[in-house]
Amino acid sequence: MRATFRRILCATDLSDASDQAVAHGISLAQEFQARLLVCHCIDLPMPSIYGEAYVAPEEQLNRHIAYADERIAELMAGHTLEWEPLIVVGHAADEINRVAREKAVDMALTATRGRRGLKRMLLGSVTERLMRTLPCPLLVIPATDRDTARQPAAAPGFKRILVGCDFSPDADLAFQHGLSMAQEFQAELHLVHVIETPLYTETLKPVFAHRPASPVVIREFLQSKLEGLVPEEARHWCQPITRLEEGQPFTRLLHYANDQQVDLIVLGVRGHGLIGTLLVGSTTDRVIRRATCPVLSVCPHGGNG
Repeated sequence: MRATFRRILCATDLSDASDQAVAHGISLAQEFQARLLVCHCIDLPMPSIYGEAYVAPEEQLNRHIAYADERIAELMAGHTLEWEPLIVVGHAADEINRVAREKAVDMALTATRGRRGLKRMLLGSVTERLMRTLPCPLLVIPATDRDTARQPAAAPGFKRILVGCDFSPDADLAFQHGLSMAQEFQAELHLVHVIETPLYTETLKPVFAHRPASPVVIREFLQSKLEGLVPEEARHWCQPITRLEEGQPFTRLLHYANDQQVDLIVLGVRGHGLIGTLLVGSTTDRVIRRATCPVLSVCPHGGNG
């Protein structure tokens, strides 16, 4: 399964952090010889939502559009690739999702500022909504300090790719994308499964119905499953590194990524109810908010929104 990205969408709010996402989008579009769609969404002003008037709305909107056009042109100046500016008006997550579907996008990129706690609950996160609704994988570029953000990003050049594997359908799809990216970039592929010990006693009972499920036996079983993920034909170019960790999944994945100097983390997205997502968050949410490298989140069935 070789990656075939023909249209890449980069969402930008024209901030320094988003400039880094655009730079990554340019590099990826050049790598895959893809068309880059640079999308900026002008949010509806709060008064207009409630039907209240504000001064010279058309004039104000035109100024925003002109500014966005100019900033995007500056970001793309001097780059030789096929690209298209897209300026839309509305709520960011909804409009980016709509554009991605209408343009049949193969990958989307955005930057994150890593909101946490109460601020995240009250304001929400465009990135987290996009993770669950986009019809394509979402590559999230971590926010950097202001000085670093002003520097042009180097080509992604992913050399070490980490895929979180929990053997669920979501994780299997993420693995396929991780394997594909590893092939494209000839990268070192790391497959990591995090054992949550209390959960395994019940979960694996059917597997070990005819023999004791000791910790050693469980680890051997999981190690075998990890190694079995890579198809035989891929082993001609890929010698995966497999690792079993124990503890809280997001903390162990982040620790491993930092320890191994991973360039890209690939994870599946699991559906959560509203309360579960707000108060707890999935492993992917938490990794994205804390990772120091890009994270590719893969949602099954082309999103659910």
